[in-house]
Amino acid sequence: MNILEAIILGLVEGITEYLPVSSTGHLILTQWLLGLDQDPEVERAVDTFMIVIQGGAILAVLGLYANRVKQMLSGIAGSNPAGRRLVIAILIAFLPAAVLGILLDKTIESVLMAPVPVVIALAAGGVLMIIVGRGPRRKSDPSGPDEITELPIRSAFIIGLVQCLAMIPGTSRSMVTIVAGMLCGLRPVQAAEFSFLLGLPTLGGACVYKLLRNLSEDGPNLFETLGVLPIVVGLVTATIAAAAAISWLVGYLNRHGLAAFGWYRIGLAILMIVLIVD
Repeated sequence: MNILEAIILGLVEGITEYLPVSSTGHLILTQWLLGLDQDPEVERAVDTFMIVIQGGAILAVLGLYANRVKQMLSGIAGSNPAGRRLVIAILIAFLPAAVLGILLDKTIESVLMAPVPVVIALAAGGVLMIIVGRGPRRKSDPSGPDEITELPIRSAFIIGLVQCLAMIPGTSRSMVTIVAGMLCGLRPVQAAEFSFLLGLPTLGGACVYKLLRNLSEDGPNLFETLGVLPIVVGLVTATIAAAAAISWLVGYLNRHGLAAFGWYRIGLAILMIVLIVD
């Protein structure tokens, strides 16, 4: 993998990680279009790289939501009850994916990390978003929480269960958690913020697990196969792109609904079907 390919993958990861369009699906399709799946050794390294550069998305959230993160840290320290409630809600929502992710990782990697399953998931998710996401800022439940710090533990657990669907490449973790948050009474922009914060342990755990697994397996690791510089370039690119995407999405959700993303997913699925068949 050269520097240009690392930049392309970093841009795709950063732009799509927090948009409800599936970063994993876009990365798999991009990997396929770039021909990085032809050599088994390179494909294995790139598969790990596509998870590791999610660290850029984590850095973007830490920077853009620094005040919220400080509130959560204060909650952990015992000086901010609202921050503590939010930390507990995020940990509860993270738990289902943490358990199932370890149990199903190899199965998903061997069966679903391919263009055709991704296309199916993109199209199905697009239909769901068109159905659910038409209203711009309306709360689906008027009695729902006014702040994400007030999200009930039961709602957090429901969002966490739904997040497990995102283990299917092409589904989009952002999509399922935003939709679940809206169904639990959050406004779209609130559901998006909770999704971003939930991504800190979810993406962070996936990065660490995938990297350690790659380094502990027999054969050359991703640094030896791809080189250190392309990995660093991809990570930096993903950070910058993710920060821009988050800022845009928050502004968009303050004015519009999610339906447009659904139509985009369906259009991308159709395009990929044409490319795959051809």
